[in-house]
Amino acid sequence: MLVRKFVSFAVPLGLVLVGQALAAQEYHFKVANKTSSDITTLQVSVDKKTWGKFDVGDGVKAGETETFVWDESTNDEPCEEWIRAKFADGEWSPASHQNFCKDMDAPIEFTE
Repeated sequence: MLVRKFVSFAVPLGLVLVGQALAAQEYHFKVANKTSSDITTLQVSVDKKTWGKFDVGDGVKAGETETFVWDESTNDEPCEEWIRAKFADGEWSPASHQNFCKDMDAPIEFTE
């Protein structure tokens, strides 16, 4: 399992192994894919107009949970942002408003 890292809205993303201890200043969140289709894209937005993209690697498989880490460069962004997922079947989830600074270990669930 990998932790995916968000670098910025316009820059490709790096990966960090889960086995590494997450520093206290690193903000993370978990995504639980409770659908029958793999998640192929995750996007976040402050205003639902401009979307940044996380590197999901091979995707978040149906039934699995993955951890994503925000890059330090996003520390000045607001905690509350929108998130949406694109699935292997081409469908997008509705955008969900989340507080990424609270309950970081409670997964954001994408359901059918």
